[in-house]
Amino acid sequence: MPLANVIKRIRRLFGASTNFNEGVRVVVNTEKLEQRVAVVENGMLEEYTIERTGTQHIVGSIYKGRVRNIEQGLKAMFVDVGLEKNAFLHFWDAIPAADNEEEGAPRDEIEHIDRGGKAKVKKKKITAKDIPGLYPVGAEILVQVTKGPIGNKGPRVTTNISLPGRFLVLMPLNDMFGISRKIDEPKERDRLRKILRKLNVPEGMGVIMRTVCQGKRARYFVRDLAMLVKQWKEISDRANSRNAPACAFQEPDLVERTVRDFLTEEVDEVICDDEPTTDRMRQLVGQISRRSKKRIHYVQSAEPIFDKLGIQKQIDNAFHRQVWLKCGGYIVIDETEALIAIDVNTGRNKGSDDLEKTILQTNLEAAEEVARQLRLRNMGGLIVVDFIDMKHRRDQQAVYKMMKDKMRRDKAKVQVLPISALGLMEMTRQRLHESLSTAVYDTCPTCHGNGRLKSTETMSVELQRRINTILQKYPDTEHDLMITVSPEVMHRLRTKDEQTLVEMERKHHGRLSFRVDQNMHRETVLITNAQTGKEMK
Repeated sequence: MPLANVIKRIRRLFGASTNFNEGVRVVVNTEKLEQRVAVVENGMLEEYTIERTGTQHIVGSIYKGRVRNIEQGLKAMFVDVGLEKNAFLHFWDAIPAADNEEEGAPRDEIEHIDRGGKAKVKKKKITAKDIPGLYPVGAEILVQVTKGPIGNKGPRVTTNISLPGRFLVLMPLNDMFGISRKIDEPKERDRLRKILRKLNVPEGMGVIMRTVCQGKRARYFVRDLAMLVKQWKEISDRANSRNAPACAFQEPDLVERTVRDFLTEEVDEVICDDEPTTDRMRQLVGQISRRSKKRIHYVQSAEPIFDKLGIQKQIDNAFHRQVWLKCGGYIVIDETEALIAIDVNTGRNKGSDDLEKTILQTNLEAAEEVARQLRLRNMGGLIVVDFIDMKHRRDQQAVYKMMKDKMRRDKAKVQVLPISALGLMEMTRQRLHESLSTAVYDTCPTCHGNGRLKSTETMSVELQRRINTILQKYPDTEHDLMITVSPEVMHRLRTKDEQTLVEMERKHHGRLSFRVDQNMHRETVLITNAQTGKEMK
């Protein structure tokens, strides 16, 4: 069925507008070498994920590893989990979450609930000093990947294992209970607390209620908990029956993660261009909510679905260094190994006669776009945003609030600081794996990732300097040099610097011959002895 007819039929079924630029949709594109998932909100691309065939997504996977060495200086150990590089386990990440009050554990994401009931047996508190004794070299240890390998670094792991479900996150190795702080309605939180206290969670395990729990009945949580407990038993049995290093649980592929993480009540529909993938998603979501199966639709189209829905153009624009804003301003994004630098400019935004109002409008739009771009490009680490200077503190607070609000929907852990006296906003975003640009692009073989090439004038100056050095090195010898350069440099030498080279020949009693190599890099020059062919340095 044509895509337009499918969308109209879907809109009739749901009683909504036929305008595709309304509501929230998840679009899944399945091809032989790649799967792509785009989350589109009111026609605007908000999240984008790709997974290539043959690539291994290991964040969330659980391994039975073996401690290979302990680095006291780093307060960390390296664990062999069967991958190319040993995993990095910081002592803090080896302390049970219930004990890790002051070691930097991310405890601000949830409100912790005391379920009461049986009195707990008081245990000795475990600290970082105890870790080498608990896990000596050669010891087997069960770990979960929290950050994939990036560059030449191996994966980062933790012993605080968690299994995310549709509504709950099960923590099988500690008895901590909590509710996502993103659920901020007091009455709803009270209702969820009551349900949480009644859940039949196995002894020694804990659960966290995810944001999607809002408004859901208790039966959804009971079903989700049963599935997670069953899953943990299978993982535990697999780990106990295998020798380290071994994989006890492989994080699901992109399709299954999409069903788990994106198919919420806010999503109007899921559209997929591959029938087997559509059937698989329906089967997966049917285990949790049969009614949600109706929102998953197979679409057949001669034109690629991302092109048909206007998503591909937005994806292409997402990789540009300069991103334009609706108001006429723009942001410039530079990604380095250490941090992400983002600059905000007014550009074509002349605005009104009120300059401060124009600056505030540009900065507010920039804050919204920065939050979106960080999600789309999957950039993490330290991020610095240089906003246009604002005189009034209230304007700075408005921009800070906008950034906080827009980053709230981000699934990665984010920390945002207020604008400093220098007009800079600092933030951190959890980096689980390499950014999208790193996954999609290779380093340019021409500029080697610098984004710049030396000008032909610069190359001419450097070449003359090298020739002069060689000719002066052997003053008593007549020189016959062959210089090989790129076509652009040769054009410069012929049109601008020919006379200078002739004077150099006369001064040093040498002979200079030039040759063009069409395949030579602009910044490469080869100088050889014309008689012997030996390279001159």
